[in-house]
Amino acid sequence: MRPDPAIDALAERLVAARPQGRTLVTGLTGAVSAGKSTLAAQLADRLSDQGLSVEVISTDGFLKPNAVLAAEGALDLKGWPHTFDTPGMLSTLAAVPSGPVQVPVHSHVTYDIDPALARRIDRPDVLIAEGLNLHLRAETPAPADPLDLLLYLDAEEADLEAWYVARFLGFWEAAEHDPASFYARFRGMDRKAVTDLARQVWAGVNLPNLRQHIARARPVADLVVRKGADHGIAGIDDPRN
Repeated sequence: MRPDPAIDALAERLVAARPQGRTLVTGLTGAVSAGKSTLAAQLADRLSDQGLSVEVISTDGFLKPNAVLAAEGALDLKGWPHTFDTPGMLSTLAAVPSGPVQVPVHSHVTYDIDPALARRIDRPDVLIAEGLNLHLRAETPAPADPLDLLLYLDAEEADLEAWYVARFLGFWEAAEHDPASFYARFRGMDRKAVTDLARQVWAGVNLPNLRQHIARARPVADLVVRKGADHGIAGIDDPRN
């Protein structure tokens, strides 16, 4: 893989921000399908190359289980702030530097929390928590902030929608041979109908969540990473300057 100067620059910023002798707790947020997990993995690779121990977790693990969301009438808005166990997420992130901690995991295949996938994290040099519900610095009053560094992954809304639809279709295609997949329920629909459904979910759930909640992290982030339509990093900004 060819070196990416933008990834290298971001990794250097994380190294410089690491508190002496303890875990750097980093948040990476942005819209659904912005590419957060991919960027987190790229950063983890660069930091590991420098001899640091790195763990990547997803805030999806702190979503309430589907049964709870259904009982609360919130399943259709999964990913919005009220669908998370926010106190559990904040206390877990705050405990990472003194660890070890147990981190729940959400399965994108079953679209629910999977207790069998829970992970034990024990004081890595760097923790990258990627996902939603990391805009809490913007709340009034703001809760105690467990993050040493917050990155916001930014992109044009039209690109985000295209990436979301493509991801939805990918899960739908993979479900052809996986009846346990959440997306298997859509296998009776043709590709156009599934594409239309994905666009409806984007417009009705993910875009409003982005505008009303997720994007509030942008002005309070330590760094804003801008992406182009080709998924490449177009720039890195400090919103405070």
